Amino acid sequence: MVFLGMDTNSILRFAGSCARQNYHPIYIQSSLAANNALLGNRDIEGFFTASQVFPFMVDNTPATAQFHQAAQQYDPSLQLSVASAVAWSAGKQAFAQTGKGGEKSGERMLEAPSTVGGLAFAPKGFRLAIAHYNGATLWFPNAQSEPERLEWKGSHLGASMSPDGKFLVTSMQEPMLHGWRLADGKDMRMSGYGARVRSLDWTVGGKWLATSGSTQLILWPFQGKDGPMGKTPRILAPTEAQAEVVACHPKQDVVAVGYADGLVLLVRIDDGAEVLAHKPGGAPVTALAWSASGDTLAFGIEDGEAGVIDLR
Repeated sequence: MVFLGMDTNSILRFAGSCARQNYHPIYIQSSLAANNALLGNRDIEGFFTASQVFPFMVDNTPATAQFHQAAQQYDPSLQLSVASAVAWSAGKQAFAQTGKGGEKSGERMLEAPSTVGGLAFAPKGFRLAIAHYNGATLWFPNAQSEPERLEWKGSHLGASMSPDGKFLVTSMQEPMLHGWRLADGKDMRMSGYGARVRSLDWTVGGKWLATSGSTQLILWPFQGKDGPMGKTPRILAPTEAQAEVVACHPKQDVVAVGYADGLVLLVRIDDGAEVLAHKPGGAPVTALAWSASGDTLAFGIEDGEAGVIDLR
């Protein structure tokens, strides 16, 4: 495993030199140098990178496919990267920036009603969800229209949009989630957790929302137009330790779950089958990430242990 800290061209040169020596490690790089110039290069097969936004480099979901189509239609020369769509916050101010190179002229700012707790891009169009105290705000940074307010009392600390763009879910200071159906603003309460929900992720196609915050994997159904309203969650992979991190497989209905005792399980949603990926007995799992192909899973442990599991 090789951790890189260099620009895109340097990555390609370095990997090419390694390949000529028949050395093919797993590469890990920060998001700053990750762009579509790296795609299709066999020298960096299995490459891992972080992304503060949606997975811009893939096109195997309806949302990302639409992003690629729009980029090709309106700016074929655009180098797809994290800088193609970035948002950040400072205190009560939320910022959004678009552009090929992050030019200052592309920066927009909105002052939220209170300190920003979380940000999430909608999968369609340039729309940003902002979580804050007593609700969330939906904002089109490139439009002159007034932002849309979604109200629910309490402290909202994180935000996530469903892959079809129909639902917004926020994690709260209390051990619960709150959601809205965006078509009509209908509220959805998702409670029953033993601790604050610190990790959530959507399964491929957005059929389920996988969450931590309990001693088992909790999956909320989002297959229908009403989402989880009036429905109970599916509960899988119960253990004695609390689930800390979840990460959904990019192509299959499988969820990786990391627990407070170091255990990592791969859980198949259809039948609840479990595969042991990392034995328990250590510090809590703090990070999980799949490769774009779904062939490898990276994990991180609070005590400094980290690794990449090859599932091929």
